[in-house]
Amino acid sequence: MIRGLLLISLISVSMSVNAGPTDDNHVHVEQVGSGDDLELNIDQMGYGNTIEFSFDHSGNIFNLSQSGNDNYIGWVSYWGSGKSWGGDVDGVNNNEAVQQLNGATYGRHIWGNNNDVDIYQNGTHTHNLDIHVSNVDHDVWQDGQGSHYNQTYFYGSTHGSDTNVSQTGDANHNSQIRIYGNQPVTLNLTQQGSTNQSYNLNQSCYTTGGCSITVTQGN
Repeated sequence: MIRGLLLISLISVSMSVNAGPTDDNHVHVEQVGSGDDLELNIDQMGYGNTIEFSFDHSGNIFNLSQSGNDNYIGWVSYWGSGKSWGGDVDGVNNNEAVQQLNGATYGRHIWGNNNDVDIYQNGTHTHNLDIHVSNVDHDVWQDGQGSHYNQTYFYGSTHGSDTNVSQTGDANHNSQIRIYGNQPVTLNLTQQGSTNQSYNLNQSCYTTGGCSITVTQGN
């Protein structure tokens, strides 16, 4: 088994991990001390493929790629707040780009303003994101064959965020979305494919500016 344990401060890190049929690729990232302006690049190819991830501070860039077999980014089997619940990105002006191929699970909490989160998943996949702050630019693309599940929640007084969710391909498409706050939030949801398409929107947007919601469904 390949198992990496990383404690990262003010450095730029790039790694590529490969494993055989009986191996797992595990990378653990826990940064809670001082450490701004870090660039972290992780590529995992084949089998286990787990990135347990919780990061603090600002101006960081995360590029995470997983392909083949089981792909998971978070901290525990189900996402939540903090390391013990599922992994956070704290701090402002962070940029996270994730690519997961051939089935995937992603879970994250965003605690700092002005973060950018881009997620691409291909195959059967689950996406869980909680946004507790403002001005977050969030895009998730799910395509390919299999089950596509998205859960995106905006909490508290979050505002000024843009979320674009695209679920396509011959698959079951399901999105669960909650929007709260007293300032505008923009949501664009697209579900297209030859099988089931469903979503549930729970909205408590009390503001004169309103919340912009666009939903497109079809085959």
